[in-house]
Amino acid sequence: MHAEFDFTDRVALVTGGCGALGSAVAEAFADAGADVVACDVVDVDDEDSQLDPGENIAFHRADLTDEAEVEAAVGQVVDEHGRLDCLLNIAGTWRGGNPVHETDADQFDLLFDVNLKTAFLATKHALPHLRETEGSMVAVSARSGLEGGEGDALYRASKAGVRILTESVAEENLGTVRANCVMPSVLDTPMNREMMEYSDEWVKPAEVARVMLFLCSDAATPTSGAAVPVYGEA
Repeated sequence: MHAEFDFTDRVALVTGGCGALGSAVAEAFADAGADVVACDVVDVDDEDSQLDPGENIAFHRADLTDEAEVEAAVGQVVDEHGRLDCLLNIAGTWRGGNPVHETDADQFDLLFDVNLKTAFLATKHALPHLRETEGSMVAVSARSGLEGGEGDALYRASKAGVRILTESVAEENLGTVRANCVMPSVLDTPMNREMMEYSDEWVKPAEVARVMLFLCSDAATPTSGAAVPVYGEA
């Protein structure tokens, strides 16, 4: 069975749009008919960018940890397209390897800025527009954010924060804006393949993108405040 989604005349903002998951989500929403705006601190012309802008995908460069830049980016999206229907909070990164007592404090700032602050700022400035369209938001938490573990405590804590932030937004906007998050285990990305041994149980970004499409679609109208596992076979 293959589900079809129709996002014609809807506008989606994707943070972290140049990354493996962000670019997959941008492509999925564009293929479903949405006008997509991808935002990232990485320029679309950078060698690390995986985003391929097209007819339905525009790119705005912005430092998503800077509130003024986030506010300007969201405002530009609405000015250019007249509305905002979906926010996909994907910007994020991973660092780890050391126990807490050997972890540099700068790593705290990095992980909480990139993983949690970006989600907070994008959500804060998108919400007034999402309320107008009775839109939806989907963020990316992580399976590892459900429990403690060795060597990446700060990453786990920041991703747990993304889940709690999303659940709180759902509570604060009942009946108006739906807010959910997905929790990947290990994504099949070039960076992850470099860092760890490949497994058939990894989840492809395109598969996660389909779940995010569903959560923004009319098929998921009763669903808000959910933390959806996207573990694959793991």
